[in-house]
Amino acid sequence: MTKDYKALTKDISEYAGELRKAVPDAMNGFYAMSKAATADGALDKKTKEFIALAIGVTQRCDGCIGFHAKALNDLGATREEVAEIMAMCVYMGGGPALMYAADALRAYDQFNG
Repeated sequence: MTKDYKALTKDISEYAGELRKAVPDAMNGFYAMSKAATADGALDKKTKEFIALAIGVTQRCDGCIGFHAKALNDLGATREEVAEIMAMCVYMGGGPALMYAADALRAYDQFNG
C-alpha cells in the first residue's frame, strides 16, 4: 500500500486545527516550542529538520515523516541528503527503520513533485 503523504499531512493539519480550537493553550504552547526548537541557532533549520525526520522514521510516525519531508523539500534539501539521513536511520534502527526510511524517501519524492 502506497501512502499519500500530501493527503496525510493535509488531513492531520485539518484536525490539528480542530484540536487548536478545543485546547488552544496547549496547542499554542506546542507551536511555540516547535518554532523555538526549529529556529536557526548553533544548528541551522535544515539540519534540525533532518534530525526531526530521522526521529519520525525511528519512532514510526507517518505524520512526522510527512511534515518533516515537506519542510526539508521547502528548505531545498536534496534527495541525496535525505537518502544519506535514511541510511543512518537504518544503521541505528535496523529492519523496522528500513521500512519507514523507504517511506520517508517516498514522502520527500511526493513533495518534490
